[in-house]
Amino acid sequence: MITAEVRAQMTAGGPVVALESTLISHGLPYPHNLTLARDTERIVRSAGAVPATIGVLDGVVRIGLDDAALVALAAGVDVVKLSARDLGPALATGRTGGTTISATAHLAATAGIRVFATGGLGGVHRREHRRLSRAEDELARAPEAIEPVDRGEHRDAASTRDVSADLDTLARTPIAVVCSGVKSLLDVPATVERLESLGILVLGYRTDEFPGFYVPGTGIRLDWRVEEPESVAAVLRAAAAMNTGRATVVANPIPREFGLERELHDRAVAEALAAAAAAGVTGKAVTPFLLQRFLEATGGASLAANIALVKSNAELAARIAVALAD
Repeated sequence: MITAEVRAQMTAGGPVVALESTLISHGLPYPHNLTLARDTERIVRSAGAVPATIGVLDGVVRIGLDDAALVALAAGVDVVKLSARDLGPALATGRTGGTTISATAHLAATAGIRVFATGGLGGVHRREHRRLSRAEDELARAPEAIEPVDRGEHRDAASTRDVSADLDTLARTPIAVVCSGVKSLLDVPATVERLESLGILVLGYRTDEFPGFYVPGTGIRLDWRVEEPESVAAVLRAAAAMNTGRATVVANPIPREFGLERELHDRAVAEALAAAAAAGVTGKAVTPFLLQRFLEATGGASLAANIALVKSNAELAARIAVALAD
């Protein structure tokens, strides 16, 4: 179901910005999640676009949420986290859920929305990726000289690879995703490599480095840089004309005044990863576990950083949507 406001704006060819809802349902604690959801929509409106927060309420896809729906996602007790693969069963069983980047991108693009704002992409998890890489490297170097790898020993990586569904979805979804890179709790170099191998363009917005979510840069150089929303819109038009069928990631660094100090950041990352390893956390539980431990290790500073970058991305996405509509 598309709200009348969003449908009218799209029919008129006006700017619309899709917003994900797992940030509301699972990303931030209550009531910070509800406040940010409302603030983000206001920011998009103030920049001249219409917000289309996407979620699933009682088994119905909603593109554009009223305040009651925002409250239901922010404060609900039986709200599930929905990736693109989960949409079918959620709709069939009447569930309420927040949509991840993969689900939101799919639904937004299907509806005809071309710009999407979020916090940070999912990616390759550190521990599982390194385990699999070591095993595969050994096989590649001397396949005839070593015993076959026991895939049971590496079952987390071998069976799931612990790579977010976001990346594969973006490889087949033509939408612009404004984000602050990927969470630095992930294996950032491996994630950037995965984006490249999938043919997903990454544009650095006023930066030559891939952003590190809580920190402005990671030291990983980007091939393409743009300075203004109009430049992003020009790239998007050209990509659409070439029918690439893939997303464009607009990598917008966190405003420097809100970025974490590098020493604090690195220490918090190490503590969170060690805690996850000790607890044996895998799969979908990894990211929320790491984020909670990271929040504790930074004394709450990561929450303020998260909120700041989401707002910054929403404003930029709205400006890009306006330029694209013009």
